[in-house]
Amino acid sequence: MSSDSDSQHNDSLPERYRKQTLFRGIGEQGQQRLRESRVTLVGCGALGSTIAESLVRAGVGFLRIADRDFVELSNLQRQVLFDEQDVKDRLPKVIAAQKKLMRINSDCVVEPHVADVTHANVLDLIADADLILDGTDNFETRFLLNDAAAERNIPWVHAGCVGSHGQVMSIIPGQTPCLRCLMPEIPGPGRSETCDTAGVIGPAIQIMASLQVVDALKILTGQRESIRPVMTIVDVWESAWRQINLQGLLAQQNCPCCHHGERLWLEGAAGSQSTILCGRNSVQISSVVREKLLLPQLAAKLERSGTVKQNPFLLVFHPSDSPYEITIFGDGRAIISGTEDLHVAKGLYSRFIGQ
Repeated sequence: MSSDSDSQHNDSLPERYRKQTLFRGIGEQGQQRLRESRVTLVGCGALGSTIAESLVRAGVGFLRIADRDFVELSNLQRQVLFDEQDVKDRLPKVIAAQKKLMRINSDCVVEPHVADVTHANVLDLIADADLILDGTDNFETRFLLNDAAAERNIPWVHAGCVGSHGQVMSIIPGQTPCLRCLMPEIPGPGRSETCDTAGVIGPAIQIMASLQVVDALKILTGQRESIRPVMTIVDVWESAWRQINLQGLLAQQNCPCCHHGERLWLEGAAGSQSTILCGRNSVQISSVVREKLLLPQLAAKLERSGTVKQNPFLLVFHPSDSPYEITIFGDGRAIISGTEDLHVAKGLYSRFIGQ
């Protein structure tokens, strides 16, 4: 039996969303569909934190967020859910995000996953999702999401942002071209800008994430037919906006993913176990064997070789004989800060954590 406080809380829901339901594109029926919807958001950085806040404020009933990283000071310029206390606490982004989001809208369920999204776990993370949203910063994960979405016939909304410009593309399997229709292969090294080389400004992030959320609202309220097969490109600094019609790509019927069923990233045939992190002077190393690490036991071992700080989600290790910082997660991943040299990073991982 519900309490009086529960009843009062439920009665307040129409008031919470009143302005949104007045909008003819949503209405009361659309609002109910949002409340019943389930979304998986991959990445909780600049794009992801903005998307997460917008979806929770809009009343999406269930939001699963997966991200591999923790909050750092350089995030605060553009990642709207985080603050200086999160930096001091070294919280994983999804844990910090969940705490903020539940204070914004306690009627929504937010399920955090401190995890690197890979071919080994992606299908579990999207299994019951009505929609996938791209909050990532690398092409490997985007191509993996493209494979997984095609395999499970789930729509997803891609975006990327660098400098003052970005692009958005909504993908509905069978209705619109997929990412590999546009880019059959991942761009080679040096062929695309990164936030290391071009930087990034907050307004560009806000606009691209908002465009993602608009298409998310259309899809979740049952209006897939309103999703056009276009890529929208915006440069906020130049006040420039253009759209590229991609319908012809679908008609060509030569996409290795859409039309030939190729799933290289989902099968693990493509992709790496190490990643240079955008704008971080850091490398992430993932263990080939996914086992849960016992962090307290590892911390006790590492204390002989340097200083260790720990919370329930990760530990931070400073080796006494090197200038690097190693952040180790419970799933065996490590982020080595202070280098972008993969060989150095792998050597440190091997020394202190193992193969």
